[in-house]
Amino acid sequence: MRSAAKAGILLTTSVCALAFSSTAAFAIGDKDNQTPPPSGRPSGGAADNILNATATATSIKVTQVNGGASGNSPKALAPVDLNWEPPACWYEPVATPQQLKTGVDRLKKGGDLVRVTPSLSWGEDLMVSHYEKGEAQPGGGEGYEDYNVGQNGMFWRGVINKSRENDPESYDCERNLFWQNANTLPDDEHAPTPDVLAAYAYDQIKVPETEVELKPEGKSTVNLPTWAWLDKGTFQEVKIRAELPNTGVWAETTAKPVALHLEPGTEDAETYPASGDCEISKDGSIGTPYAKGSSVKTPPCGIAYLRASSGAPYQLKASITWEISWEGSGGAQGDLPNGTFETTQDMNVQEIQSINR
Repeated sequence: MRSAAKAGILLTTSVCALAFSSTAAFAIGDKDNQTPPPSGRPSGGAADNILNATATATSIKVTQVNGGASGNSPKALAPVDLNWEPPACWYEPVATPQQLKTGVDRLKKGGDLVRVTPSLSWGEDLMVSHYEKGEAQPGGGEGYEDYNVGQNGMFWRGVINKSRENDPESYDCERNLFWQNANTLPDDEHAPTPDVLAAYAYDQIKVPETEVELKPEGKSTVNLPTWAWLDKGTFQEVKIRAELPNTGVWAETTAKPVALHLEPGTEDAETYPASGDCEISKDGSIGTPYAKGSSVKTPPCGIAYLRASSGAPYQLKASITWEISWEGSGGAQGDLPNGTFETTQDMNVQEIQSINR
């Protein structure tokens, strides 16, 4: 995904709308307020006087296929590659010919047209001349006769990714509503291809927040190892599916836990292994559970504190690395940057060598 910003663009909007009056809303592009037309049969859906769509209102349907059921984390999964970003914008189908015609017909009866894209304000003259009478518009290509009623396809618009709505790149999808034949995608770098949906799904991943198992519990002892592990049932793959209705495009993004990294919270400590990276075993576990009599042994994953915490506990940071891959419609597949999720645990360390055997 591109990360370079464009200078000289004034960001002023949070709404892009086709508004025709002020009664109850029918939202073009708002999946919660729109009744889709029957399959293969374009129809009008404007039950009242407003066709409205915020700039960030997407029709992408997101489903958690598996994993993460034990509770969602309060923070997003952070990409290891700090330069990676989800897509800033893309195009989506927003209205059938009849839906657009119905909306403009209501506009003619006295409704107000506010906005149809993040920064373009359209009036009745444009809507009628371009979409009904077929007149060409600067930058808008050839016009449309009677809103293309009877043709198989939909009008599309740009959608801004909510997580990047203050990014100048979100204006790269700024264009008039345009026609797209059914079962085709726009010939444009911002078309909603499977990789775009996969990256969007990445941005929706919620992994379980789980503390690392430690032994001894509660308090560690200076110079004696603290064992750390995660049982194989603690972390499972998390799979998120993103699909865009009326396009046949979908992607499933999978986050797989692959490693645990420990940071003791003080320089007066040793980690096992020395790097602090505990790899995941073939059975899906990380580290080895503590067994009675192992207190003086070196754990495959753990920490030895060399100085007591003296009142304030050390802050043990445990970061899980998640490997991200995806597959999508048309046999498409690929990888995305690994992600990490970090938790912090209090570690009280005592001087007295009270060994729990």
